[in-house]
Amino acid sequence: MKVVCVGGGPGSLYLAILLKLQGRGRDITVYEKNHAGSTYGWGVTYWPDFLTRLAAHDEVTARAIEEHSVRWSDGVAHVRDRITTHHGDEGFAIGRHRLLEILAKRADSLGVDVRFGRPAPQLHAELEGDVIVAGDGARSTLRDQHAQHFGTRTGLGHNRFIWLGTTRVFHSFTFAFVETGHGWVWCYAYGFDGTHSTCIVECSPETWAGLGLDVRERADALKLLESLFADVLRGHPLIGRTDTDGPSQWQQFRTVTNRVWSRGNLVLLGDAAHTTHYSIGAGTTLAMQDAMALARALREPDPLPAALVRYERERRRELLPLQSAARHSANWYENLTRYIHLEPHQMFTLLGQRHSPLLPHVPPQLYYRVDRAVEHTQALRSMKRWLGPRVARMLQNK
Repeated sequence: MKVVCVGGGPGSLYLAILLKLQGRGRDITVYEKNHAGSTYGWGVTYWPDFLTRLAAHDEVTARAIEEHSVRWSDGVAHVRDRITTHHGDEGFAIGRHRLLEILAKRADSLGVDVRFGRPAPQLHAELEGDVIVAGDGARSTLRDQHAQHFGTRTGLGHNRFIWLGTTRVFHSFTFAFVETGHGWVWCYAYGFDGTHSTCIVECSPETWAGLGLDVRERADALKLLESLFADVLRGHPLIGRTDTDGPSQWQQFRTVTNRVWSRGNLVLLGDAAHTTHYSIGAGTTLAMQDAMALARALREPDPLPAALVRYERERRRELLPLQSAARHSANWYENLTRYIHLEPHQMFTLLGQRHSPLLPHVPPQLYYRVDRAVEHTQALRSMKRWLGPRVARMLQNK
């Protein structure tokens, strides 16, 4: 079997590894238009159960990723001048650059032909392989050639956000909410390599424009954000990307969905197939889980169309609760003023519950009181877990 992966992100590289582990004789090529070592982004997050899944598929890769990751077990929220800490939320982070380096090295050791700095042929028809994998991101060129067949739909989120780095090393997953004369602005920050942290800044479009972030040059915008988050940054700078032009690289989150994920021998993977709001920190892990499912499907002796249908069906089923959680999480931040004036410990509790489909429909203080009561009663906890998905489906069908 000859497989060609377009796009050298974590999903494509991990798929190439898994396919080679199934049989060294397989011919696997990965095209990545950027040169090795050049990547956007800072750190990516994942959770303990993901390490378990990685180890079940390839222990070598799992050990390397764990070795180069940092771990946190607390969540911290800064609201104005008050700080709230929640213990026991274990998570991991690894630099995106390091993750790609690990995956590319492992792929190369298995005989995968990884072609950095080599854009793939532009047209699907020009790619020669039994399976062509479109792993080239939310703006996938391969997918868009057949957008009508795939039923591709794209929507933009309401808020503006920007991915930044900082030399302040955060040892807990940290949230900071700052009130300005034009509304609230907030950040999510977490360390990933012992020397740097990711710092994602978000705000409403009204706040973004009111602060002049829509027109400020990059350096000026970073200085303003450094002053707003001075207490959290403790004198450390914010660092922007250097791989794109423009004032300050602000974005609206791009939600991508597709009616189907395959066309003939072409199949979608990762963000080309689906995107999940960054506030649940799952984009990279979901792409690599796509790779696990696609590799399993291609291992079976079934005809290719049946294998690709099985892959799509499995992943849609697994993604459904996560995508619902991501939508509710994004909605929570887009309606921050509904929660921000609660006591900090109450707001932090509801921040942790932002994935719930019930939260937007219950007064926040009432939800908090009920949630605290539920946590002390096993029967009520079970009812809450049972009720949540059913309410979500009911609201979606209205």
